[in-house]
Amino acid sequence: MDWMLYAQALLGILVFIALAVPFSVNRKAISWKLVGIAVLLQFVICILLTKVPLISQGLAYVNEGVSALSTATAKGTGFVYGYLGGGDAPFTITNPGALSTFAFTVLPLVMVVSALAAVLWHWRILPLVVNSISWVFERTLGTRGPAGLAATATIFMGQVEAPLLVRPYIASMTRYELLILMTAGMSMISGSLMVIYAAMLGHLFTDVLSHLLIKSIMSVPASILFAHILIPEGAPTGFNEQKKDNMYGSTMDAISRGTTDGLHIYFNICAILVVLIAFVALINSGLGILPSVAGTPLSLERMAGWLFAPLAWLMGIPWNEALKSGSLLGIKTVLNEFIAYLDLAKMSTEEMSARSRLITIYALCGFANFASVGMQISGLGAMAPERRQDLSDLGMRSLLAATLGSCMTGAIVGIIAF
Repeated sequence: MDWMLYAQALLGILVFIALAVPFSVNRKAISWKLVGIAVLLQFVICILLTKVPLISQGLAYVNEGVSALSTATAKGTGFVYGYLGGGDAPFTITNPGALSTFAFTVLPLVMVVSALAAVLWHWRILPLVVNSISWVFERTLGTRGPAGLAATATIFMGQVEAPLLVRPYIASMTRYELLILMTAGMSMISGSLMVIYAAMLGHLFTDVLSHLLIKSIMSVPASILFAHILIPEGAPTGFNEQKKDNMYGSTMDAISRGTTDGLHIYFNICAILVVLIAFVALINSGLGILPSVAGTPLSLERMAGWLFAPLAWLMGIPWNEALKSGSLLGIKTVLNEFIAYLDLAKMSTEEMSARSRLITIYALCGFANFASVGMQISGLGAMAPERRQDLSDLGMRSLLAATLGSCMTGAIVGIIAF
């Protein structure tokens, strides 16, 4: 056991907090008690969900549910796409790996999970879970009201979908609450993408989905922590129960609208992957013209590694692996986490230790990238046009808060899980 790595992670937690302080609008108003409680709460959540046998066993059933979902989805993709979607091939297969098509076998899970989540929301199962988790954060961190509810709902929903639950309140939220909303949205991923990434990274960890879910839960107090440091102001907006309504008219409406939402996400992922991978290839081609550094051509991944390697080291990753992890963090920030997870999935187990891979998985789990800043401003701005200027002003702050929050969760899981 290398205690130096644990010391690095503990130092990293302090450094991540310190990095946010200079950007605070009112440093004197920061409640260090709230900051301490938020950090402690992340440790408690991580210990409970990874070390308590009863709870960890419950999360193991969630992973089994993902396997069942994948099998069920394969029935649908096999019927619609034939052998391209996992159905029986009309010829002898000599290379099964070459037959796998990401768009037809993996991504359709997005539509199935989106529809399932809509049904569970309509049946009031997901709201019960969200309200229970939200109650914990309300009692410990004082995040009551619409912002706290939407931040908790983001664990299962997307960065634009969760705020729809509190749309009537967005116009009257304080800047602090808006920052919580935006930071939470970029600190987590939607439930449908959790399933996709679990399928992509399953060969690295058998319980990836559990870790992605744990990371999202830990991200709620992390989001509140950094939002408070950056804008320590404002009393919470109250709830008017009459404004709350059901999102779906019936179970069939939930299935239909959930499938449609999932279809939009499906096509968006396909399109963005084509474009971003092409852009990376173009940039690397341009960088290849420049002189080599240390005998190796320059690339976007190498440059990102140099920039973000210190953050990876502060999460408790050895320096000889920090460049690889930092490269993935840079790709996530500049492009998106999907590309970063694809690159992580391609890495051999010899390139990075199990501990470093898990820390990196936590740090990458979130929508904290430049494109998401635009999505947040446009999405929330459409719900409350009068707050568009505030949203624009808070865009880069939310990116900073979400990035530091994700790094903090990575440092904590590295301390607790190993």
